[in-house]
Amino acid sequence: MEEIARLCDELQVDVVIFDHDLTPSQQSNIEEKIGVKVVDRTQLILDIFALRANSAMGKIQVELAQLNYLLPRLKGKGILLSRLGGGIGTRGPGETKLEVDRRKIKERIVTLTRKIKQIERQRETIRKRRKKWWVAALIGYTNVGKSTLLNRLAKARVKVDDKLFATLDPTTRKVILPNNQVILLTDTVGFINKLPHHLVAAFRATLQEVKEADILVNVLDASHPKVMEQNEATYTVLRELNARDKPVINVLNKIDLVEDKAKIERLKKSVDFPVLVSALTGSGIDDLLDRMASMLDKERVDTVFFFPYDRSDLISLIYNEGEITGRKYLQNEVMIKAKVTPALARKLIRYRNGRRKIENYKSNDYGKWRKDK
Repeated sequence: MEEIARLCDELQVDVVIFDHDLTPSQQSNIEEKIGVKVVDRTQLILDIFALRANSAMGKIQVELAQLNYLLPRLKGKGILLSRLGGGIGTRGPGETKLEVDRRKIKERIVTLTRKIKQIERQRETIRKRRKKWWVAALIGYTNVGKSTLLNRLAKARVKVDDKLFATLDPTTRKVILPNNQVILLTDTVGFINKLPHHLVAAFRATLQEVKEADILVNVLDASHPKVMEQNEATYTVLRELNARDKPVINVLNKIDLVEDKAKIERLKKSVDFPVLVSALTGSGIDDLLDRMASMLDKERVDTVFFFPYDRSDLISLIYNEGEITGRKYLQNEVMIKAKVTPALARKLIRYRNGRRKIENYKSNDYGKWRKDK
């Protein structure tokens, strides 16, 4: 501490940042010893998040994390000078400013937590509506190019910045794969090494997108000198989220910035079956789309449907969401061989595999049809 204090005096330093979390007492004692403001790792990250938050959800999440961090760090004369009174369950006129601040912060935390739970319910409703499509989540260390990759794959216009944590809110766009399969691609908040628990709790609603995804697209910055350390940090966060067992496609991004081709070869040996791309130039994007289509093909089922001639809408549905591999025109119906998702196969179960006795019900009368059967 004496050495740090001396350096602060010599270099006229007004802020000291620690790359670890400090307890409230540690932070207070260090500030008193060296005489300048002390910021720990979590506080620095929260300050960056506060600068990046634009949406209502992002601002709520950041504020909640900040208040949970601030509450045990409030300093003042404390309870020794307070006078409690004024009736049951109330604070008297002798309440100190410190106690007022603590009470207001706790009340605000309760309000924000309630708002986040409400948003979680809304997002859960949205996720249920997406069940008919596969969902892939772009994950990876912060600033590895996930948003740029989303823009390239989905022809979207998501805001892109060469900054840490430019994305705080999940953004979902539709992507049509080479096999005509539709997949929803979600851009998520960037991970970091030693992710503070305040952030894991506050961003639970956002990180839930990772847990609910069918496929994880792990994006790595091939040009970064510590790319493997960043990859390890990503998998550490996945373990904390209990999402480690999901199918993963590893993507080495920014290969246009790597002049040392030997480094690329080393990375290919260190990462499982990577796809080399440049989201900025478009190089390797077709390979990535093919890999995603191939992975989803493993999950699709070969099915035979028998549709009456007046249900061309269902054939169009299979064209849009599956892959037709065969067709045969019969006397009263069309036989379609196709590869479809299990969800679509269940949706069209009344027309499947030898269920030839088709009644004249509309597609939304499935419950009535099952009851009659």
